[in-house]
Amino acid sequence: MRSIAGRGAAEHSDPRPLGGYTATILAYAGSVGAVTLLGGLTGRRLPDSMSTRELVVTALAAHKLSRLMTKGTVTAPVRAPFTWPTGDDGGPGEVMERPRADDGVGRSLGELLSCPFCFDVWLITALTIGHVFAPRVTRTVTEATAALAGADFLHLAYATAQQIAEGEPPAAGPDGGAQPGGPGRS
Repeated sequence: MRSIAGRGAAEHSDPRPLGGYTATILAYAGSVGAVTLLGGLTGRRLPDSMSTRELVVTALAAHKLSRLMTKGTVTAPVRAPFTWPTGDDGGPGEVMERPRADDGVGRSLGELLSCPFCFDVWLITALTIGHVFAPRVTRTVTEATAALAGADFLHLAYATAQQIAEGEPPAAGPDGGAQPGGPGRS
């Protein structure tokens, strides 16, 4: 059996932009390291734990903020240097995009900025840093954004209930789920 080192470059070439991913990981690790150092120098301490309420509010806020940043129509200009529109419809007030085709950091940023699951890691890290360095502001932002997520859910539930009351089955969205008609907010 031949070792990986003995294989030709064509046999183990990886189509993923590993250099871009590596740079992104190093930027993340460097940011977390710098904030950790700053926290130590200023005597900041991590909270002992999050209450169930804080956990739920932070999860709702992270969901809404990540959807807004990665799918929101109004935030498309932020993503535009790194993504292309796919032409598919997203949810109400959302657009679908894919990373630009380059193989470097730009593609890795395009993936990060078009994937709410990927963006959540960075967002939760930022919210955690906020809880350490600016807890009141972070709490206000997370509570307001969680309320916005709740309002969005109620808009979608109302539109679905209205369609059912009018005898129309709820429209299926691109993922097979209900997608009430009419524009929503991002």
